[in-house]
Amino acid sequence: MLQETLRRTVGLAANPPLVVCNEEHRFMVAEQLRQLNVQAGGLILEPQGRNTAPAVALAALHAVRSDPEAILLVLPADHIIKDVDDFVAAVGRALPLASQGRLMTFGVVPTAPETGYGYIKCGAALADDLYDLERFVEKPDVVTAQSYLDSGGYLWNSGMFLLRAQSFLDELGELAPGILSSCKEAMHDATVDSYFVRPGAEAFARCPSDSIDYAVMEKTNVGAVVSLNCGWSDVGAWSALWEVEERDAEGNVCRGDVIADNCRGSYFRSDSRLIAATGVDNLVVVETTDAILVADRGKVQDVKRIVNLLKQQQRTEVSLHRRVYRPWGSYESLVSSERFQVKRIVVTPGQRLSLQMHHHRAEHWIVVKGTAEVTCEDKVFMLAEDQSTYIPLGHKHRLANPGHIPLEIIEVQTGAYLGEDDIVRFEDVYGRSQ
Repeated sequence: MLQETLRRTVGLAANPPLVVCNEEHRFMVAEQLRQLNVQAGGLILEPQGRNTAPAVALAALHAVRSDPEAILLVLPADHIIKDVDDFVAAVGRALPLASQGRLMTFGVVPTAPETGYGYIKCGAALADDLYDLERFVEKPDVVTAQSYLDSGGYLWNSGMFLLRAQSFLDELGELAPGILSSCKEAMHDATVDSYFVRPGAEAFARCPSDSIDYAVMEKTNVGAVVSLNCGWSDVGAWSALWEVEERDAEGNVCRGDVIADNCRGSYFRSDSRLIAATGVDNLVVVETTDAILVADRGKVQDVKRIVNLLKQQQRTEVSLHRRVYRPWGSYESLVSSERFQVKRIVVTPGQRLSLQMHHHRAEHWIVVKGTAEVTCEDKVFMLAEDQSTYIPLGHKHRLANPGHIPLEIIEVQTGAYLGEDDIVRFEDVYGRSQ
């Protein structure tokens, strides 16, 4: 969905994108951009989540350093837009007002009395499909939502914005000065590593957590709204995918290896294994290599309670996937036991891991695809497909991909301790700590 968000901006005359994400997601995001052959204008890494107002503030502060007149198109990465041409046209309609300092939000023409979205009440018409922003309305009950539809003066709040960066910062300073001062300090203390921008963690931790709606848009006198009718959906829950994707005769959406017998109105998604379901209705079943979710389709928002339980139990599933992205590629844990672990490692063409050693484990490498350049102590040699090597405990070693296709190896680790922190780096082209 991040890639789809980037693709829908292709029709716009825009600078390279800024991406704001968590520090833990940096390599995953970088890989997504690499697959699209997109060079980011910067990846701004939040030390911790502080909601959307600080996130937009970090991007605005970064943008005005190089262009005081910069205009930001703010797009969450979890939206579906079916009519991209209509979306691009709406951006064009909103651009003149944004250039004048108005903070533009996109209001979606409602198609149903939706209770899962907030609403925007439109004020005076400014031009075709452009209105003053009169007020925001919280998620209503179904009767109130129907009255909004009947009145014709309300739009769904999409959470997308078009705004001049300095104008937003000026309003933020007036309406939420604590957020602006913390973000300014964090960006002043920021370090830059390639295209990674790391705001100062201590200053950002002091930043109040608030959404751009609450902090600015609901209070500003310079807000405006552009009407959007582009097949938009905010995919905030698995049930939203059931609503927007094509369903079979029984009302089921089946993705991946799925057998559904006598099932109705359900969403089934398999990433790696067979899902077999019989005699169930209105369920969401999602299988990944990490975990399996089973939920009533009407209660999938309650997954937040599961996340809270995972945090209380300090489960790694709340923060880590089995596939972990690194600047050189990715690795995926296949089998793990007390004294051994099996991983699948993929190295991007032209990339290499750090020169490193381990105190507690030895490693066996088997090449299954591509060509590997292996360094082990003072020896450097090549391995082709179906060839293997052994890295003894305590030996300096490095893996590199000199070829033009991804290198895939199976790594078997053996030893008393197999944690990722058993790495001593001697040399690293990505600037990670030694």
